[in-house]
Amino acid sequence: MKKFLLLTHEGIGLFNRMIGWALAALLLVMTVLIFWQVFARFVVGSPLYFSDEIARFAMIWLTFIGAGYAYRKGLLISVDIVLEFTGPRISRLLRVLIILASALFAFILVKYGFELVGRVANQTAPSTRVSMMWPYLAVPAGGIVILINSVALLIDEILGIEKKES
Repeated sequence: MKKFLLLTHEGIGLFNRMIGWALAALLLVMTVLIFWQVFARFVVGSPLYFSDEIARFAMIWLTFIGAGYAYRKGLLISVDIVLEFTGPRISRLLRVLIILASALFAFILVKYGFELVGRVANQTAPSTRVSMMWPYLAVPAGGIVILINSVALLIDEILGIEKKES
């Protein structure tokens, strides 16, 4: 059982490294598009008609996927004063309850996110004429990343793995 949990933990670590690279790529796309938009508007005098929309879609994806990534790394804001004043057993129980509550929230994001994607699939973005399904798909995708990372955090609690400072 422990071997399976460690293998799963390692697989989720690989998944998060890929997510990190995807986040870096999205940030690069946003940066290049916004820079080019400013350059085209003020230097060339002819702004691009689609760059702000693509940058906005990249930002939506960056936000939702990044939230799941930050959740795993422990980088989201939290109020942990209660954990500091409780004993190790109660603190561990509270951490597990918090992880389960986060997983429930992520499940709701996935379930209703896919419903939302189905509702907007026929709409198109004004500039790029891309289906609005693509930006809205970030909601369930972010929920899936949070769910996967919730499993990793539960494995951390079960195995007693301390989170690394990074």
